[in-house]
Amino acid sequence: MAFCAVTDGYACTSAIFTARASGLGRPVMLKHRDTGQLNNRIERFQGPKYGFIGLTNSDRDQGEVWSGMNDAGFCIMNTAAYNFKDDDVPAEQMDREGIVMYGALGVCATVDEFEEYLSSLPQPWGVEANFGVIDAFGGAAYFEANNHLYVRHNVEDTLDGYLVVTNWCESGRPEDRKGVDRREKAEEILLANKGCRRDAAFLFDSISRSGSPILRNITSASIVFEGVNPGMDAKHTVMWTVLGYPVDAVAVPLRMDCPVPAALQAAADGHAPLCDLAMELKEGKVDVLDLVRAEEAGFMPAYRALQSRYEAGKVSESYFSKKYKKLIDRYLEHYMRNTVSARVAELPEND
Repeated sequence: MAFCAVTDGYACTSAIFTARASGLGRPVMLKHRDTGQLNNRIERFQGPKYGFIGLTNSDRDQGEVWSGMNDAGFCIMNTAAYNFKDDDVPAEQMDREGIVMYGALGVCATVDEFEEYLSSLPQPWGVEANFGVIDAFGGAAYFEANNHLYVRHNVEDTLDGYLVVTNWCESGRPEDRKGVDRREKAEEILLANKGCRRDAAFLFDSISRSGSPILRNITSASIVFEGVNPGMDAKHTVMWTVLGYPVDAVAVPLRMDCPVPAALQAAADGHAPLCDLAMELKEGKVDVLDLVRAEEAGFMPAYRALQSRYEAGKVSESYFSKKYKKLIDRYLEHYMRNTVSARVAELPEND
């Protein structure tokens, strides 16, 4: 493997919910990304076995992703850890989690296959992280990993059917735990909303947009994977993506059976327009959270109704694809147009 290190080692808050715990009847996985690489985009790749969609840094070449899903319904993400490394591997050989995930998405269909893949990599692995994975066969697990060993935690084995993970490994040194405040905050939110569906709408609004300590100046994206259950077609896996600072960007459902909307892909400058807009709003301190919520409230029910009809076989794949594109295009066009009005409205009179 040809490694080129770039750190995602700032923070990240994550959670995995089994089908019995999500309230959605299918597994759900959250990655709230904190990093120094604030400009992100979405790219589509073809691996040795599977095509996949991944979140990447806009200033990096291909070869690493920081969360993603593939044709088999396999989804992966990570959080940095700070208490599991037990060797003297130098820093320039670390921070390879993005490359590990890129490789896994191209060849893995199940949680067990990811375990085999990780075990097969040459050591040192160049990682100190928690890898979160779900698949289309009921698998859901976290892998605590350092340069030469891993510990697997199956989420189904937990009492409540879910786990929240930030920046330490349970198997690591207790004195070096990081992100305790964010984990406690996320768990507090989930406990206070015990009867709620842990779907994309809830997780984005209640956790990713919850403010300090989870929402930070280095938050660059938030992803919610809504997986499928055994027997369902893997193409119904959805990678809900908030590209950019979560209070300034709307959530977009990405699918392997539909093109990635242009606003989330690289434009001529290599940046995704939706992420650039979110960064501009953030830097200008323009508050569009109410607008974001209103746009999502109008779009999400329409998308979910279409998705349900497609999954039930009531509409064809061709019909779904056309309707999906129409819904997404109208949604993003409306959001971007309204943010222009919001920015103008907040300018001082002398401007």
